[in-house]
Amino acid sequence: MQVPLQITLRHIAPSEALDARIREQVNKLGHFNERIIGCHVVIEEQARRKQQGRLFNVRIALQVPGHDIIVNRDHDEDAYMALHAAFAHLTLRLEDVTRRVRDRGKKDTTPPADDAAPPIP
Repeated sequence: MQVPLQITLRHIAPSEALDARIREQVNKLGHFNERIIGCHVVIEEQARRKQQGRLFNVRIALQVPGHDIIVNRDHDEDAYMALHAAFAHLTLRLEDVTRRVRDRGKKDTTPPADDAAPPIP
């Protein structure tokens, strides 16, 4: 990664376990695309509600050459589950972008089929 990983926690006490989980997930993304430029992860605890308890929002912005992939996971009651869901969705989107870039670079190398029958004399 060209730009160091940025982790922002809003209204949440710093947690080494949460930090380690984020870093682990970002490292796994490198298996799908080695050309990651940067990643910014924001986890925010939204205002508490009496009936719903704690709600978390996870936003991940990932940069690869030519693409910015942004994923939001809103209103999950567990920060780790919200983080897991956001990274799962980000992985799918990153795989899709990587596949499209790879396929765009490929050229059809198969020779054209000669289906025309020779003329009958």
